[in-house]
Amino acid sequence: MKNLIIIGARGFGREVYNLYLDCRRNDPELVCKGFLDDKADALDGYEGYPQIISSVEDYEVQDDDVFVCALGDIRYKKQYVEKILAKGGEFISLIHPDVQIGMNTMIGKGCIIRTACSISCDITIGDYVTIMGYSVLGHDCKVRDWSHLGAYSFLGGFSEVGEMVTLHPGVRLLPHKKVGDNSIVGAGSVVLRNVKPGITVFGVPAKKIEY
Repeated sequence: MKNLIIIGARGFGREVYNLYLDCRRNDPELVCKGFLDDKADALDGYEGYPQIISSVEDYEVQDDDVFVCALGDIRYKKQYVEKILAKGGEFISLIHPDVQIGMNTMIGKGCIIRTACSISCDITIGDYVTIMGYSVLGHDCKVRDWSHLGAYSFLGGFSEVGEMVTLHPGVRLLPHKKVGDNSIVGAGSVVLRNVKPGITVFGVPAKKIEY
């Protein structure tokens, strides 16, 4: 028996709890123990969810605990994951049962992959990556640690997403294009050229903006 604890009890946390309910069909030994959140009333007015146990800072990791981090902002995701890792916590990946995954694809620890995604062959996905629903990853893509791919993202073959990257919903990354570390690509953008590290781009075609 493994006790799953979800970091974050707000909107995304509730979505991840529903993802857990779907994943549990294939892993009945996984039981959701509750949430960690410093906002004790985050679930007030919502029915059917497990308890908020405590904040991340106050929680003492138990032997059978495993964790996922349901924070959409990658800066906070990294911060709170590292707090639990420093306490000896272990992270698992939650992957919706209907996700299509091709051969020779490697997925790291602590990932969240939502419903109806298509992940082709020979892909490498790093640790603590979030891939929201209905995204498509073409063959030979690489997605580095901590990155977040919004719903309906499309990554063409041999494209690369660096560390700590946010792709907002509906981004189209053409084959062989790269998004550098710590960059942001705005919703609905089409990436025709490589994106340099540490910048924000938006539009069709995607161009640098000040944000």
